[in-house]
Amino acid sequence: MNRPAAHTLKLACYICACLLSSGCIPLAIGAGAETAVVVAQERSPGNAVDDAGILLKIKNLYLNQENKDLFRNVEIKVVEGSVLLTGNVDNPDSQVEAVRLAWQVMGVREVINETQISDKAGFLNYTRDVLISNQIRVRLVATKGIRSVNYSVLTVNQVVYLMGIAQDQHELDLVTNVASTTNYVQKVVSYVRLKDDPRRNVAVQ
Repeated sequence: MNRPAAHTLKLACYICACLLSSGCIPLAIGAGAETAVVVAQERSPGNAVDDAGILLKIKNLYLNQENKDLFRNVEIKVVEGSVLLTGNVDNPDSQVEAVRLAWQVMGVREVINETQISDKAGFLNYTRDVLISNQIRVRLVATKGIRSVNYSVLTVNQVVYLMGIAQDQHELDLVTNVASTTNYVQKVVSYVRLKDDPRRNVAVQ
């Protein structure tokens, strides 16, 4: 079996195993879609599998909470064990719980809490944030010198959060410029790492 086929089989087996685990079924489709994206990124197939598994487990923990605030309102992105949490939550307790649960998952080596307690949450605000993220993604694809598949874009209350792996500082500058010059964006927060960042060589525990 060639290497791409072997990696694909490994990912498929991982998702199937999660399906058989208690509580994972409602999240299986989303996890599969996330896995398909991360395999194409700068991360190694092994890290892609780990990140998809971390994402699935955190979502499952959120789903199993009596208060569904976290599952409904917290967006999660995972890159090489670093977890970014964004979204509008109801109260400070939800923020604390979101971080606490994320740290419970094996393989997590950093939790970045960018959740907000905000009364801005609503359909119009959500629609605008989605529009901003989509515009940025389209512009990243269209901009020469950017490997757009390596970047995740999340927008909350017109604040854009970038996560991923940049080939070099020039590419990162291009990405940041695209995000900051997109209509309605008020602020850009970047958690993008450079490809040669030594922190990437630290094994996920």
